[in-house]
Amino acid sequence: MSTDVKKPDGEVAKADLVTATIDGIQVSVPKGTLVIRAAERLGIDIPRFCDHELLDPVAACRQCLVEVPDGGNGRPMKPQPACALTVMPNMVVETAATNEKVAKHQQGMLEFLLINHPLDCPICDKGGECPLQNQTMSHGPGESRFEGLKRTYPKPVNISAQILIDRERCVLCQRCTRFGEQISGDDFISLSERGALSQINIYASHPYESYFSGNIVQICPVGALTSVDYRFQARPFDLVSTTTTCEHCASGCQLRTDHRHFQVKRRLAGDDPEVNEQWNCDKGRFGFYYGRQADRLSYPLVRRDGELVPASWPEAIDAAVAGLKAAGASSGVLTGGRLTLENAFAYSKFARAVLGTNSIDFRTRPYGADEAGFLAAEVTSREIDVTFTDLENAAKVVLVGFEPEEESSAVFLRLRKGNRKNGTRILAVAPFLTNGSRKLGAVLVPTAPGDEVQALDSIAAELDEGTIVLVGERAGLVPGLLPKVREYAAKGLRWAWIPRRAGELAALEAGCLPQLLPGGRPASDASARVDLQAAWGIDHLPDTAGLDAEQMLAAAAAGSLKALVTAAVDLADMADPEAAYAALASDDVFVVSLEQRRSAVTEVADVVFPVALLEEQLGTFINWEHRLRPVNIINTDAPSVMTDVRVLAALADALGSDLGMRTPPQAQAAYYEITDWEGAKPGFTAAAGAPAQAGGEGLKLASWHQAIDDSRCLDGAETLRLTAPAPLARISPATAAALGVRDGEPVTIGTDSGEVVLPAAVTASMVDDVVWAPTNSGVELFRTLHARPGDRVRLAVVKTAGGAA
Repeated sequence: MSTDVKKPDGEVAKADLVTATIDGIQVSVPKGTLVIRAAERLGIDIPRFCDHELLDPVAACRQCLVEVPDGGNGRPMKPQPACALTVMPNMVVETAATNEKVAKHQQGMLEFLLINHPLDCPICDKGGECPLQNQTMSHGPGESRFEGLKRTYPKPVNISAQILIDRERCVLCQRCTRFGEQISGDDFISLSERGALSQINIYASHPYESYFSGNIVQICPVGALTSVDYRFQARPFDLVSTTTTCEHCASGCQLRTDHRHFQVKRRLAGDDPEVNEQWNCDKGRFGFYYGRQADRLSYPLVRRDGELVPASWPEAIDAAVAGLKAAGASSGVLTGGRLTLENAFAYSKFARAVLGTNSIDFRTRPYGADEAGFLAAEVTSREIDVTFTDLENAAKVVLVGFEPEEESSAVFLRLRKGNRKNGTRILAVAPFLTNGSRKLGAVLVPTAPGDEVQALDSIAAELDEGTIVLVGERAGLVPGLLPKVREYAAKGLRWAWIPRRAGELAALEAGCLPQLLPGGRPASDASARVDLQAAWGIDHLPDTAGLDAEQMLAAAAAGSLKALVTAAVDLADMADPEAAYAALASDDVFVVSLEQRRSAVTEVADVVFPVALLEEQLGTFINWEHRLRPVNIINTDAPSVMTDVRVLAALADALGSDLGMRTPPQAQAAYYEITDWEGAKPGFTAAAGAPAQAGGEGLKLASWHQAIDDSRCLDGAETLRLTAPAPLARISPATAAALGVRDGEPVTIGTDSGEVVLPAAVTASMVDDVVWAPTNSGVELFRTLHARPGDRVRLAVVKTAGGAA
């Protein structure tokens, strides 16, 4: 048996192959291949504990021993670890299947490991999926000769709020320590003591802190590491597993979701080499409780005499239809950025074909004047260009308005792999060097919010054709920054736009922007409207310009917009949550809300429809690469609620229209019918007269969401929230000295609208005259300050009761 390696041009690279013999079978593999990998290609089972294909070999457990008789290379005839042994030309390898000495060695190693290992398999969370169990049965001795007392430790011990360790179960494979050192960069867990006392431990002064801690539980080959959430919850053979996609960011990580009795018990990282490899973040792993809260909606609500009261589905549909008919085309749709492609497409068609309006927007978050045009012209209908693999292999990556560890964790892991293995040079255009950027080995391009255009120009010499620029959604807040990215792209620079929320790319492709039809054609294009009318079987599509999200809310507050249909909208995400709430609460606007749980929006809505959780429906996300990511049904015994598509279809029927779809698969089919149109995309013109960032007194505000914060999507994941970083107000040493602020001292960040109090963190790499604070970690920054990143805020030391600072 042989394996051909092909060059990109398709020619077999014979010179790059080496040929060896394993258990009498010849195999040709690429140079540098480990013996254990070559054996896997032949289907030969070599037991192992420390080996992991994504971790550097360490040969710690000695379980994978093989024998290499002299094959012409002068190698000694002695057992060697297959996980650290490179295949050499003409090498001959014998495993336990053909060599009795090797089999005896493997039996001895297993017997040695079991001397102190507790026989608590019936209560161990790893029981039923444990490599130690499996290999003891397949390669171990039939009985134990050990008659002494087993070593014990106090158990379990919290190495973090989320992760527990039972040290007597540990086989010292060091997978967990290598993951922290090599993959996530969180080197807070290590092997301590020596000899028989060796054990996995954490540093006394540095507890284990990581956004990726759940991975060490998953790769632990025994039950030494467990999570607080899953411990004693289920047995593996009681679980039903489903592959799906994570909903928490735009990376689109593959997950394996396990449920028992129609309730999700755990989520694991799936194996997808092109996207998340075999890793995921703790938010994706543990953040699945939000649908179990007491405020979950399971029946419609209708406002009567100022109060929301339960109603039947027919009553709620009649009430919604009455309000929407009265509003006519003076309606708008806010979809949010967390919907699947199918649901987003249904809202887009409902807005235009049923309500007769182009006023639809998914951007229920801060955005700038340049963003919509840039997204419509440069991002929608874009082929896959920059990929995760490209990031790993890139010579240079520039981060603009984007903090990977906080906003797209799988991107962070791939960048770190590239930096560590391939020397990828990373430049962070940011106000300070974050912990995540430090772990990436990034070079800071110190930049105050609003000065990113000048910062890019200052490193123009670095922006060659081999550079990849990653643009976060916060870049849309800076006037001229997106046009600047387009300018460099025209010169051959590669780039990718990476939003924070999972459904933003899908919403964009579905046409959830006022100027963009589904399929990526402009709403102002008469021929595009004619084509869409034919595809949808309708006589007319609106040709008047639609309102964006902020314009809709302003019109609702002014009484000129009469109805709003909202979905998955979290007011805390918006630039001015209080103004948005006031607009929705206005007596002049009729609000129909499709939601999973009660929220600030449902509190003021006139009609509320419950809709299915993500785990209760089929669908598709589109990740930042523009790669389709499948969403599968996890819970087949959901409450009697309907998907967004089904609710919108019912409303359309009652309004005298036919939505043309009633299920997500039907919506998907309808979407694909129009995605192969030929037609011009909208051109991109920068917003005329875009103002510079406001000057004036005070400091410039910098802010972004941290990965683990107070977002509603993490409701119920209380143990996970305990691992969130403490909120801080970061300022530079010079700014601190000028304002008389000491490190750790409480300070206020304020505007005329309000103020928040946070401990000061004097940060050496911070840009002067800037203060950074997290968006939604213990404080609702936008709601309190009514300020966006780049706006001016005041900072002062908190005064004591006696009046002294």
